[in-house]
Amino acid sequence: MTRTGTSPSTPTTPAPGRRPGERPRTAFVFSGQGSEWPGMASRLLDASLVFREHFLDCADAVARHAGWSPEDVLRGMPGSPHLARVEVVQPVLFCVNTALAELWTAHGTRPDAVVGQSQGEVAAACLAGALSRDEAAGLLVARARLLAAELGGRGGIAAVALGAPEVRRRLLRHPGLTVAGDIGPRQATVAGPSAPLERFVAELRAEGVRARVVAGTVPSHGPAVEPLRDRLIAQAAHLRPRRARLPLYSTVTGGRIEGTELTGRYWYENARRPVLLAPVVRRLVRAGVRGFVEPSPHPLLTAPVEEAARAAGAGPGTAVTGTLRRGRGDVATFLRAFAEFRGYRSGGS
Repeated sequence: MTRTGTSPSTPTTPAPGRRPGERPRTAFVFSGQGSEWPGMASRLLDASLVFREHFLDCADAVARHAGWSPEDVLRGMPGSPHLARVEVVQPVLFCVNTALAELWTAHGTRPDAVVGQSQGEVAAACLAGALSRDEAAGLLVARARLLAAELGGRGGIAAVALGAPEVRRRLLRHPGLTVAGDIGPRQATVAGPSAPLERFVAELRAEGVRARVVAGTVPSHGPAVEPLRDRLIAQAAHLRPRRARLPLYSTVTGGRIEGTELTGRYWYENARRPVLLAPVVRRLVRAGVRGFVEPSPHPLLTAPVEEAARAAGAGPGTAVTGTLRRGRGDVATFLRAFAEFRGYRSGGS
């Protein structure tokens, strides 16, 4: 099993769910909040016509609903809203991640399945064709505004280098906190009010466990979202979800969905329920997926996805790659990730 920066290896036997000689299947995995950084992908805007075209298409859709320009935010233009705000970063990440996915596709890496973590499910649904670009943009803008207005300053999300079962056991001593995501065998997220969340993180760090509060987050994927149920459902009333063109996997249910389920009730559950990424990776491995691409400005999920795939029995021919990296948002960084992943595909087919 390989990740970007290492040499891909060739599986000795066909993956379960794949016939001999059939090319390995690839999934695009869209991350949620946390991969952002100032100026992310701005150099791609100037150097890649494909990236620019798809980014601006998304940015125009966001601007119609938000009243501000994602491109101005990305470039740090005077007067533009600050990237650190929840209601800003989530729509901007949607534009960046969707355009990065289209860049991968334009270079010949087409997804056989798509999945998203938290807000990343909106990008996944859009790429799969279950939501239009305008529907996705409107949903994200309205949702982010509501979460920022009602939950901003009331807590956040912490990333923890422990599996969800172990985290649940530890949280028995920390009332008010809840598991917000089963991300991988050794990674979970925790949601809750700021003070107890900070105490929990400090306790883990004192034991040598990697843990951090993700900057700019609100306590989503937990009980704090419940009072917003009716408004979250109502703001998605305009959606007309369609059957997805690509296999679409849900981190709300942990399995494959058709796409028509993506109504307001689903998006409430997306904000309230824990993210089931690790169970989805296991299902994808069973379906024959052996390549995982995270189209984001910095890899958040490559390590837990690799660990979840390995735990599900994926062999050494599995490749997991990010796209850009913090401080490195240029064409060369993308092409390096693409070349290494293409080597995996050539060797695994």
